[in-house]
Amino acid sequence: MSVTLKDVTYMANLARLQLTDEEARALVKDMNDILGYMDLLEQVDTTNVPPLEHVTDTETGFRPDKALPPLDHELALKNAPDADADHFRVPRVID
Repeated sequence: MSVTLKDVTYMANLARLQLTDEEARALVKDMNDILGYMDLLEQVDTTNVPPLEHVTDTETGFRPDKALPPLDHELALKNAPDADADHFRVPRVID
């Protein structure tokens, strides 16, 4: 299977993207490169490879989930760039 300029134009229309002719031609090349790589991956013998739930080793990738004591209030405010006696002060973002 290969991607044509017509396919890219159709997908861009569905995604409400406005592409220049140059961008569309570049996407045709990129998508065909991706499909070519997928064809290459299909040739790999995975007969003796067990299915994975994760692509990374979750045994060493995540810390154990355990409750810790909360951060001391004064210590947290000490590290704040701007605070009063009890609260963090942040710049207003909504008028």
